[in-house]
Amino acid sequence: MKNKSTSTHVVIVGAGFAGINAAKKLGNIPGIQITMLDKNNYHLFQPLLYQVAMAGLSPAEIASPIRSILAKYNNIEINLGEVIHINPDEKFLETEFKKISFDFLILACGASHSYFGRNEWEQFAPGMKTIEQATEIRRRVLTAFEIAEQLDNEKEQEQFLNFIVVGGGPTGVELTGSLCEIAYHTLNNEFKKIDPKKTKVILIEAGQRILASFSESLSNKAKEDLEQIGAKIILNKRVDKISSDGVWLGETFIPAKTVIWAAGVQPSKTGKYLNTPLDSLGRVIVENTLNIQKYPYIYVIGDQSHCKDKNNKPLPGLAPVAIQQGIHAAKNICRVLNNQTQLPFLYFDKGTMATIGKGRAISEYSGIKMRGKIAWLAWLFVHILYLIGFRNKFFVLCQWIWSYITFGRGARLITKQDWKSNSDS
Repeated sequence: MKNKSTSTHVVIVGAGFAGINAAKKLGNIPGIQITMLDKNNYHLFQPLLYQVAMAGLSPAEIASPIRSILAKYNNIEINLGEVIHINPDEKFLETEFKKISFDFLILACGASHSYFGRNEWEQFAPGMKTIEQATEIRRRVLTAFEIAEQLDNEKEQEQFLNFIVVGGGPTGVELTGSLCEIAYHTLNNEFKKIDPKKTKVILIEAGQRILASFSESLSNKAKEDLEQIGAKIILNKRVDKISSDGVWLGETFIPAKTVIWAAGVQPSKTGKYLNTPLDSLGRVIVENTLNIQKYPYIYVIGDQSHCKDKNNKPLPGLAPVAIQQGIHAAKNICRVLNNQTQLPFLYFDKGTMATIGKGRAISEYSGIKMRGKIAWLAWLFVHILYLIGFRNKFFVLCQWIWSYITFGRGARLITKQDWKSNSDS
């Protein structure tokens, strides 16, 4: 391999599914030097983040250190930091620590939650894109039961035993199903004053049905399953206000001390640094080769990329899309370096799936629909398969087996952000 001064320098920003797979594909290729940049030191398996929020798994079971994942690649350097500026013309970016030049740039920074212009709602209804957010949701959920146990007034208890999830996509459905399992099974016999079975779990969706990306029959099945395990589903209602006391739907007020946001996402702001067209959601519009027309040496992939499928529709923000785009962007960079024509990205759709609760899930692939325990087992297999690291796969599988048999949740810790033992220090 060439030394660093004469190597082609590829900078990858974001160690999610897209970025990690791009790095692996370019790893140990002679003549290429890679800098992997992320604001965290770990790769997070986001599809299982809701299980951290619902006390089913610990953060370390769905996250792996980036350095550990990429340790075998001698041409990859890991940098911890966040991008604060990109100069696409002069081919460099800046972090809070230093300036980094590049020959090729791969942006794979993912997305965060969107409150549709009402960012003040975040303090009352946290989203779930990071470990910190997931553990905060876990803290709020478990604390609500503990506070309710100490109250004598039934009306006050009710506020703490009401849980609202806003958004009927896969994340919202998975959170709702898990909340029902916690309230009606896991905590069932653990309190003396309150009856967790009196808990109300409410899912609010502005559209006509939950899981709108699935066929109507599967969507209806998921709704039926959620209602069977105790959830209340409100459709065709848009949230107008959220406070520390609950949620307003028009003139209707629903009291609840715990509200979880799962209603919308927005791409990373790093796309705005590129001085290139964005779509209405803020995603960077890319060519079918995954790079930008104005700056062909810059590739944008994953959740912050607007890339059309064969039907001329933007690809969804799913892990399989990000994985395939990461590999494809790396291949195209290699083709450019070898003076070959870049190939258009063609997404191989492996189907979609969502879990609802113990033994309940739905799955759809090329017109083949599955539901119930078969779909749930398929969901289990796919998620174990995608987890990085043998240790993670083993411990997650053990936790799921134990949880399936007992409804137990082994990560029921109420953690606080204040670490100081002396508040006056």
